[in-house]
Amino acid sequence: MKKLEEYVISIPDFPEPGIIFRDVTSILQEADGLHLAIDKLLEMLDGVDFDVVLGPESRGFIFGMPVAYACHKSFVPVRKKGKLPRETISAEYALEYGTAEIEIHKDAIIPGQKVVIVDDLIATGGTIEAITGLVEQLGGQVVKICFVMELAGLKGREKLKAYSVESAIVYEGK
Repeated sequence: MKKLEEYVISIPDFPEPGIIFRDVTSILQEADGLHLAIDKLLEMLDGVDFDVVLGPESRGFIFGMPVAYACHKSFVPVRKKGKLPRETISAEYALEYGTAEIEIHKDAIIPGQKVVIVDDLIATGGTIEAITGLVEQLGGQVVKICFVMELAGLKGREKLKAYSVESAIVYEGK
């Protein structure tokens, strides 16, 4: 079996010149790549005491659900504003050009629950920083944050320095 990073297709000069886009969907296209990515995430959680897996829309759903299933834990989705049907709390976070808002159901995290966050990629860390705030607002404790890929040059990990953060693949650039 190939190494996980061998399943990632890198597209130069997308979405603009000088950027190398790391396409996580190429991992999903190969059964072995998907299997390897989920196994790596599960390895990151070996020995971690947690109650629930949380995943942000949409690729956090893709990688978080099989982790929750394999660990026999519940899964909590975090979605873009206006997509969840029950009472929610929300957080705004910065984008490259402007802001966005995410929401979580108000009853999704029970005070005292230990939460693992799973997502495909950490870039600037803004989305996950907002999510940790939501978890803590609901009384949960973030015990681990796991990513398939990390763009270390964007320094997202610095926003999450209070947490245990791990990535299966680390790219030094942006």
